[in-house]
Amino acid sequence: MTGPGATARGTRRAERRARTDYTGGVYGSMLAASVVIGAGSLGSYPRTELVLLLVLTGVVFWVAHVHAQLFGAHLAQQGLDRRVVLRVCRDEWPIAKAAVPPAAAVAVSPLLGLDVRGALWLALCVAVAGQVGWSVAAASRAGASPRLMAATASVNLLLGLLIISVKIVLTH
Repeated sequence: MTGPGATARGTRRAERRARTDYTGGVYGSMLAASVVIGAGSLGSYPRTELVLLLVLTGVVFWVAHVHAQLFGAHLAQQGLDRRVVLRVCRDEWPIAKAAVPPAAAVAVSPLLGLDVRGALWLALCVAVAGQVGWSVAAASRAGASPRLMAATASVNLLLGLLIISVKIVLTH
């Protein structure tokens, strides 16, 4: 499809990508890692419960961030309309989206021959990898130098290792 409509849509998509803030993805990945650490006592269906816990926690925090943005920053500065609400929902979506890879890791863990404990560790590692990935994506999108991208990856990896250390301390 070509023409002015297609060009305008392509321009809007490019502008939206340029404005994308990956902070929510980093935050959501750290949140997912924290959920995995806190999920010490799961019930009869631990994998299902952990998948639901990860996804629902991501959605609840997404809603909380949308609410805070709309009724904190935006309402004080400008009125709310449908366009503003949809933009804020879209901008904060990475918080919820970051829970999906760790949840998927838990869901496929039986195919990898992992018990529940192994599934927890896999989800934690996937969450930390997501945290590092989101931070590098943010740095890249901001036009950071390779050195700065490596620095942000290192800092986020260290934060992830700190989260993993907490899990080790709490489970041993």
